[in-house]
Amino acid sequence: MTTQSLPAAKPGDVGLCSDRLARLSAVLNERVAAGQIPGAVVAIVRNDKLAYLEAFGQRDPGSADPMQTDSLFRIYSMTKPIVSVAIMMLWEEGRILLNDPVSKFVPQFAGQQVAVERAGRVELVPADRESTVQDLLRHTSGLTYEFRGNGPVQKAYMEAKVNRLNQTNEDQAAMLGGLPLAHQPGTRWEYSRSTDVLGRIVEVVSGQTLGEFLDARILKPLGMTETAFYVPEDKSGRLAGAFAKDPDSGVDVSLLNVTRKPRFESGGGGLVSTAMDYARFLQMLLNNGELDGTRLLGRKTIELMTADHLGPIGGSLDLLPDGYGFGLGFAVRLQPGIAVMPGSTGQYYWSGAAGTSFWVDPAERLFAVLMIQAPGPREHYRVLFRDLVYSAIVD
Repeated sequence: MTTQSLPAAKPGDVGLCSDRLARLSAVLNERVAAGQIPGAVVAIVRNDKLAYLEAFGQRDPGSADPMQTDSLFRIYSMTKPIVSVAIMMLWEEGRILLNDPVSKFVPQFAGQQVAVERAGRVELVPADRESTVQDLLRHTSGLTYEFRGNGPVQKAYMEAKVNRLNQTNEDQAAMLGGLPLAHQPGTRWEYSRSTDVLGRIVEVVSGQTLGEFLDARILKPLGMTETAFYVPEDKSGRLAGAFAKDPDSGVDVSLLNVTRKPRFESGGGGLVSTAMDYARFLQMLLNNGELDGTRLLGRKTIELMTADHLGPIGGSLDLLPDGYGFGLGFAVRLQPGIAVMPGSTGQYYWSGAAGTSFWVDPAERLFAVLMIQAPGPREHYRVLFRDLVYSAIVD
């Protein structure tokens, strides 16, 4: 079974200029020819019609194969919105409340402590309150990522090897619960392993592994037959790769090995997908929870997920830029200006560490997916991609 397509249209029929989209093609072809990226796949959908689907460059620098529109990509943190939808499906069934403490599902999260640096020393103080499911969804749980700095909590994560692959989701969630928090819950937006913990909560509530739940409840119902936590042997020839060294910095590039079924199914970053598989997921979101007669979520649930849940809570501007807040699984645009990228109020997006990116703009009935395996220049291409697509809107 292959991915179901979306209805197609010529760009001009949905208010996009073909000549301006050609600029996008030219830029990506130039970047491939210059050796800055190995290849890319782009999908653009407007007014529920696929107006642009193109592949560029090589599938893998280690082979002569050209990139194909059905090439498979490690989407890393673009896994997070899918797992967030899984949590909200269980919420709609009354099996989870957003204000449920995480310790209800992962007991090790009870009685957590926060690491505080005072006069050059690290002290552990009790958390003012327990982190909640909402905190996990909006990244205000006090958790962090080991690569997000060199503070005491990041060092503790490194020492505990929280990122090791030879563990279960249960193992990691229990470990994270026993480590100190970087911030008091609910006080700061800190990009973190929160969605890995959400993946474990899906398992606890559903009685299935995360992969089983996603496959049965989201991926198969949406026709996302290419999306999974690993690439089986018969599909390995479609897996996209990265340069061995970053062309700008010269540092070695290492990507997750996804050719074996993993023991650890990372809810925060473990899935592999194609541009069109992910486009079907985004079309479901844009349709307020429904696609081709299959409804995963209700309209008000999508509205809740794509609203700002931070308010005055501050965060890290490198990942949450000016003009954006954060909802339940997505960054959310708060106003037309301020941000350095175009977009409408209510636009939501997220990206992956290997270079993949997407955004949804409900006001324009528009969404776009960029698939690249180039970790180094990913921030540049996230902005460039959005600029070029929005510049093609003429009606």
